[in-house]
Amino acid sequence: MTKETHIAKTVWQWGKRTYIMGILNVTPDSFSDGGRYLNVDKAVAQALRMASEGADIIDIGAESTKPGYAPISSEEELDRLLPVIQRLRAETDLVLSVDTYKVRTAELALASGAHMINDIWGLKREKGMATLVAASKAPVCIMHNRNNTTYHNLMEDILSDLSQSIAIALKAGVQEEQIILDPGIGFAKTVAQNLEVMKHLERLKSLGFPVLLGASRKSFIGKSLGLDVQDRLEGTLATTAIGISKGVDIIRVHDVVQNVRVAKMTDLLVRD
Repeated sequence: MTKETHIAKTVWQWGKRTYIMGILNVTPDSFSDGGRYLNVDKAVAQALRMASEGADIIDIGAESTKPGYAPISSEEELDRLLPVIQRLRAETDLVLSVDTYKVRTAELALASGAHMINDIWGLKREKGMATLVAASKAPVCIMHNRNNTTYHNLMEDILSDLSQSIAIALKAGVQEEQIILDPGIGFAKTVAQNLEVMKHLERLKSLGFPVLLGASRKSFIGKSLGLDVQDRLEGTLATTAIGISKGVDIIRVHDVVQNVRVAKMTDLLVRD
């Protein structure tokens, strides 16, 4: 596996410890915190709070990707994103990721100071994303996604889909050390399929890249436990511990301080 990745001025050494990605949604309609951080001052304050709690990187998203979401234009996405990125870069040294699958959004976000792209369509939605990432030399998180929940063999199909995305990246000139993989929990998967992926996360390591897990507060936890979104912390913490035990390198979460504690303890138990 790639041993390390340079993100901004930091060097992430894979296998040494678990890294924490804090979620910052500057959207009116995200499933968990929609509307809470639309104001730039509130968004900046939340990013700083998550960093103080131990987040290594802040992932900023301006388009909700909850099930049944309504896509927005790149212009609207940028109107929400850029003021937050610009303020954070001007006033802090936080490491910033941008959650987008749109080439124009990614291009201007990187130009404004973002350090990483998190693409929920694994470089497959818009042509040119892989080329942009290659030219920028920024890390990219390639997430598994598809348009339906029909699989012949769930894990084999996920590995095949991700391999296709990896091939797209490498063909465009993306370097191996730029690539991070995400199994896409909550995307194009039923509750049972999400649970199955969680049980077999270690299989993603066979592809040779660091793995990010984004299960925080998602509906498969709520449906499994019969809980509303505000009551899914403990379920999320269970996925964090299990994920780390199965080789996950980055945990993408809403509740930073609690997940940092679980990650540190799990690291002590499972890492050399």
